[in-house]
Amino acid sequence: MLVENIMTPADKLIKISPMATVREALELMKKNSIRSIIVDKVNPHGAYGLITFKNILQSIVAEDGDIDLLNVYDIASTPAISVSAKLDIKYASQMMIKNSIKRILILDNNELKGILTMTDIIETLMEPID
Repeated sequence: MLVENIMTPADKLIKISPMATVREALELMKKNSIRSIIVDKVNPHGAYGLITFKNILQSIVAEDGDIDLLNVYDIASTPAISVSAKLDIKYASQMMIKNSIKRILILDNNELKGILTMTDIIETLMEPID
């Protein structure tokens, strides 16, 4: 099975400007009941990033950062790890495990196509069980 068959498509994802504050990112996460947000590219040849609860915890709680003074680009994982939509899920899963990550962006020609999460993969595995 290919990544494109189980990924969440880009049109359903929440994106944020790298210039937004961490507070704005947290508000978006709370409003949409999500645990990560895609950080938009600064220019067409730039890189997408990802901001997660882990980034926020590390920067704000562990390092005493200020959610109103820090911008998203200060704490986001940029460039975010990404794969092609045409990749077999097996290889995407291996990459996620080896890098200890729960989410991976799906890009095609440096354009966002979606996101794949460990939850997406597990839910696919559980479908035959139902």
